[in-house]
Parts: sequence; structure tokens; C-alpha cells
Amino acid sequence: MNSVSLETELKGNSYPGRGIVIGKSEDGKYAVTAYFIMGRSENSRNRIFVEEGEGIRTQAFDPSKLSDPSLIIYAPVRVLGNKTIVTNGDQTDTIYELMDKQQTFEQALRTREFEPDAPNYTPRISGIMHLENGSYNYALSILKSNHGNPESCNRYTFAYENPRNGEGHFIHTYMGDGNPLPSFEGEPKLVEMDGDIDTFTEKIWDSLNQENKVSLFVRYIEIETGKYQTRIVNKNQ
Repeated sequence: MNSVSLETELKGNSYPGRGIVIGKSEDGKYAVTAYFIMGRSENSRNRIFVEEGEGIRTQAFDPSKLSDPSLIIYAPVRVLGNKTIVTNGDQTDTIYELMDKQQTFEQALRTREFEPDAPNYTPRISGIMHLENGSYNYALSILKSNHGNPESCNRYTFAYENPRNGEGHFIHTYMGDGNPLPSFEGEPKLVEMDGDIDTFTEKIWDSLNQENKVSLFVRYIEIETGKYQTRIVNKNQ
């Protein structure tokens, strides 16, 4: 698989929906992740990211305009020991709770499926980063309907051990805009990971569709020490 520019991928898709990027910095020092959300409706756009413990949570920017909190208010990022969990829904809590009971990432997600938002049946995308004794690996998952048929759930997990410097993988919910929205297809895309945390954050935010983008989270974790830096960008200020 040839690597592609994350900027080009984002600029070429007006509505990738929600997206997760996980990889390793160019200098090999950092485990890197980014998570963004987009929205077409007023309810979806009325959100911000706020820090909560070592993770983040979505929150209504204007509580008076929040019409339906289901599927849009959740904790996208939680930290369990040396593991960082990143997802596009409340399956973050499922992964956290079941892995805390010694179940695996895949076992935890076996208890979940795509979102019940007919006719889109939005995929649940999830990622996990594991740092231990100077080593680093990560995995990505997608749970999706079978070509729009809600009777069947297709489950895919992609695991990446000892990732190369400057490489990452990008998975998102939709192939593009549409009605119904077409679910992501294929393997996570191999993308180039370059620049420091501020450069990387700016690159992603500036590449997202101006009308549809809502919030962005980026974290750089030192592989040797586990110390991290976080950036949050919210369109609603």
C-alpha cells in the first residue's frame, strides 16, 4: 500500500464524518493520534471538545440548542494505564471497562455494532494505542452494516506492531457526502505523519471542510516516558 497525504485525503472529501488517525512521528519519538468530528445538522454542529481527566468529552456548545444527546455526547478519548483509547462513540467506555476486566480490544467490541441511525447506520470506528517499555503498537477497528443491511454487522480489526517512523493509518466513517451517507470501505489508509504537534494539528484542521468541521483533538505521547501533549481545536469558541 502506497502512503498518501493526509491533507490531500481530507481536502478531497467534503464529509468524511468522524475520523481517527494513529501513527508515529517522523523522528520516532512520539506515538501520535488525532480525532475529529464533523456535522451537517445544527445538533451535530453544536458541540465542542473539553478535557476530562486524561481524556476528552464532547459537550454542547449551546445547551439550549441540544435536541438529542444520543450518539453525539460521549467520551472519545480515555486512558487506561499505558493504553489510550480513541473512538467515535460511547464504545470508548465499553472498551475501557472490559479491557479493565482483562478482555481484549476485539472482545470488547464484539459486544457492540454500528450506530442505530437509519438509514446511515454509521460505522463505529475505534483505535487503541499501547506503549510499554519503549515499544509501541496500535490497532484500529470498524463495525459496519453489511452494505446498508442492518441485519448483519461486519467487524474488521487492523493491528500495527512496531510502526515505522513517519507513518500512520487513517480511518473515517463515510466515503463522502450523500443520502444515505456511504460507509467507509477498505483498509485504513496509510498516511504520512510529519511535523510537530502544532504543525500536524494545523494541517488537519485547515484541510477539513470549512462548513462541516466541528472539533479536533491531537495528542503526541513520548514513547519512552508516556508523557503527552494535547491540542484541542473547536470551531465554536
